[in-house]
Amino acid sequence: MKIAILSPVAWRTPPRHYGPWEQIASNIAEGLVKKGLDVTLFATGDSVTAGKLDAICEQGYEEDRTQDAKVLECLHISNLMEKANKFDIIHNNFDFLPLTYSRLIKTPVITTIHGFSSQKIIPVYKKYNATNHYVSISNADRSPELDYIATVYNGLNTQDFDFVEKPDDYLLYFGRIHHDKGTSEAISIAKKSKRKLLIAGIIQDEGYFKEKIEPELNEQIQYIGHAGPEKRNSLLGKALALLHPINFNEPFGMSVAEAMLCGTPVIAFNKGSMPELILHEKTGFLVNNIDEAVKAVSNISTINRIDCRDWAISKFSSEKMVDDYLRLYQQILA
Repeated sequence: MKIAILSPVAWRTPPRHYGPWEQIASNIAEGLVKKGLDVTLFATGDSVTAGKLDAICEQGYEEDRTQDAKVLECLHISNLMEKANKFDIIHNNFDFLPLTYSRLIKTPVITTIHGFSSQKIIPVYKKYNATNHYVSISNADRSPELDYIATVYNGLNTQDFDFVEKPDDYLLYFGRIHHDKGTSEAISIAKKSKRKLLIAGIIQDEGYFKEKIEPELNEQIQYIGHAGPEKRNSLLGKALALLHPINFNEPFGMSVAEAMLCGTPVIAFNKGSMPELILHEKTGFLVNNIDEAVKAVSNISTINRIDCRDWAISKFSSEKMVDDYLRLYQQILA
């Protein structure tokens, strides 16, 4: 079986620090290569893969801002589509734009929908509903207007996350700095809990950071910048708990799975996919507001950290994800 994996070209695949879609595309590609399959990864030229790499640019448009994002995307997608007949199946991890080529080629396309940036993009998915194969990354993140062949949870390389039995005494916020992700709410939870909070992530909304986050920074509330893979493991593992007070229906939440792989429980607002990721009172707490989160912080010692890791390995490993996708490829080709 010859498989083409289409990754975005915003960041390197796998990303150096941020790029969840690129990370999953990488995990799928590398997992399939390990199984002995013939895999070509379509990504940026600086991407790293044990398979074949096909690229139209050296760096992603977020890492080299001299490039035009739309131009790069068009060149990137058309590069794969013009070579479609070389592959048995194309796995699209690049949103809705590649679908517009899908009826012009004979190779079947499976598309992982990594969330909807807006309801305005759904008409494109609807147009290709009958001829495409859609996969959701959680049951919560499904549009009633679309047909799906499966839900496949994002899978992580479990060996990259060390289990920490005895954590340090700090809470962690890990994710992009944006209202959607609840950075400000995490600060409120930490202040009311009288706990130290470390904030790690890229600043996605400068105005929000300047207005809501920067004035709160002090010895207790610290912003430590974005954390790459080497820092991430230690930060997540040594945290008493991960705070995830989201203000939107999150499709998945990689940091939630990553924290639990380290044995760190998660306190999250009960929205989107959170009830699928977190076992309430077993691997963390699903709460509805800041006061409930503060109470959960005081009860964090009731969570057994090994339960967090065992649960995350059973649901969110790269191996499980790759097996699930391989079954779907075989089902589509049959």
